[in-house]
Amino acid sequence: MPSTPRERVLQALAHEQPDRVPCDFWAEDLTWEALFRFAGHRDTERLLRDFAVDIRGLDAVSPADTCTDGVYQNFWGERHRLLDTPLGPMKSALPGALSGATTLAELEAFPWPKPEDFDYSLLPKQIEQCGEHALRYGFCDLWQRPSLVRGLESMYVEMAEQPEWVDFLIGKFVDFYVEDYTRAAEVSNGRFDLYLVISDLGSQSGPLISLGMFRRFVAPALQTMCDLIHSFGAKAMFHSCGNMAAFIPDLIALGVDVLDPIQPCAPEMQPARLSAAFGDRLCFHGGIDVQRLLPSGSPAEVREAVERECRLLGVGGGYILGPAHLFQPDTPPANIQAFYEANRVCGDQ
Repeated sequence: MPSTPRERVLQALAHEQPDRVPCDFWAEDLTWEALFRFAGHRDTERLLRDFAVDIRGLDAVSPADTCTDGVYQNFWGERHRLLDTPLGPMKSALPGALSGATTLAELEAFPWPKPEDFDYSLLPKQIEQCGEHALRYGFCDLWQRPSLVRGLESMYVEMAEQPEWVDFLIGKFVDFYVEDYTRAAEVSNGRFDLYLVISDLGSQSGPLISLGMFRRFVAPALQTMCDLIHSFGAKAMFHSCGNMAAFIPDLIALGVDVLDPIQPCAPEMQPARLSAAFGDRLCFHGGIDVQRLLPSGSPAEVREAVERECRLLGVGGGYILGPAHLFQPDTPPANIQAFYEANRVCGDQ
């Protein structure tokens, strides 16, 4: 008898062999629009079911972005403009709301978001509608988003020269997400299987920060979130783009259960190498190249890659299939279709 989507995910997370490799779905808004045109309808759940996606991602309803003279700002103070491109309007990042701050008092005076500003009331109904799918909650960013609000260059300087400023900024984010995730766990009655924690630590070629700076500033925050997530009986899923292999032993020690998105941008990040080194202690999520293969490859090449990674990473559990970032707008819908068709074929073999 086939497993339910949630059973399949939980088996993989427990390093047990599921009936097929479970899969997830991440896509930019413009990618969704292209998929809707390709499918001839606008039913999100129907698309996910057609692709046999096992996980649903939920979040509380956040305050809407403000817009002044074409500059959008979210509740954290990140800013962007929309640029017209051949693929449609896309965000272009701008300096964050605190990029010009010159004193700690200015950071303290910012109108920081509170969980009371968010609406959790829809989650129980959404969870019910997700049926027997595994559930992922949230978007907890511990270092990258604070640096976008403050300014990455300023953040780097202050980690060395004014660490109390960085401690304050990261502390505001941790305090918020501890309460956010606690409220989500309460209203869901423990139904969430995965909670997402984010901080991009790698560039294409190597780490963005040193291990020493990671351990000083990011690790304590990540430890707090992993401990909290485990107290819910759930798994901590950590997202970092780029070549961040140097951090993986520390992530495991801090309690990370699932690593996303396995961007194969360097020899150290090749799935076979990661699986051999860490596969007995860590689950993997993602792994299918979004930079070259998915936008430029043929459907046959996409199917071949998916089948290869499922055979490599999926034996004995410990793997959730997905792209090595969100599906981007330059990915042809036919390649996304081939991606999920290949996973079903692997499960039938």
